[in-house]
Amino acid sequence: SSSGGGGSRRRMSAAANALATTESLKKGIAEFYDESSEVWERIWGDHMHHGFYEPGSDVSLSDHLAAQIRMIEESLRFASLSDLCKPVKNIVDVGCGIGGSSRYLARKFDAKCVGITLSPVQAKRAQELAAAQGLDGNVSFQVADALNQPFPDGHFDLVWSMESGEHMPDKAKFVGELARVVAPGGTIIIVTWCHRNLSPSEESLNPEEKALLDRICDAFYLPAWCSAADYVNLLQSLSLEDIKSADWSEFVAPFWPAVIKSALTWRGFTSLLRSGWKTIRGALVMPLMIQGYRKGVIKFAIITCRKP
Repeated sequence: SSSGGGGSRRRMSAAANALATTESLKKGIAEFYDESSEVWERIWGDHMHHGFYEPGSDVSLSDHLAAQIRMIEESLRFASLSDLCKPVKNIVDVGCGIGGSSRYLARKFDAKCVGITLSPVQAKRAQELAAAQGLDGNVSFQVADALNQPFPDGHFDLVWSMESGEHMPDKAKFVGELARVVAPGGTIIIVTWCHRNLSPSEESLNPEEKALLDRICDAFYLPAWCSAADYVNLLQSLSLEDIKSADWSEFVAPFWPAVIKSALTWRGFTSLLRSGWKTIRGALVMPLMIQGYRKGVIKFAIITCRKP
């Protein structure tokens, strides 16, 4: 019987460790964005996500805002939201950054949108920008955990997660929460960084691929990655319908080289130096993102579905 106690103690300490790791991850993410959001906004504007480009295009910096808007529009189109008769009245933006998508979607659908982020700095800035754009009544932001959302079941017509899934330590719980808060007939859109799908004979990525992703994870406060196929399986397990996914890596390829180019301008460089070490560390691994895309280890995925 004494060994049983050891087993449960071990399990408890493993659970406690996992919890501590999750808490420190959440703290790291919040601090990373507290620190880096201002730099991003100064150089790149409202939208803290990839742009959608013509494959192989050479882009100048001025094209990026248009490309980021195109990313939002293409995502809606992929989810067939552009032609749905059912009106979108309530939206949640999960991992909202400084609220670029929230404000855009609220305007587009003439809807109410609430954005959640772990970063108090982002939530405050997002609200300021909404007020400045006269969207105070339609858009609100709060500090909340995507894995434990403060919303009732079936509340939103559109559940939007633009490049926040990669920060989630528990993908099953993340997807479960998205499915919980979406209304029957509502749409979930997940746009996220994934690793490549594994072939049937593979148990995991190879050691070289793993090492590359680990270095990126350390700098960007990312837990373990998963594949788009993993997301599809999770959505299927929750009986969601119209599940579709696509690899959009080729459409975002020009993005990281452009981010690096902007970091190398005097304005970018001085902003980085002012911002602090976490942001600088993030900037230093950007070339690894390019390498990951080139090698086909990193995939930029969209996964959408509907709740029956």
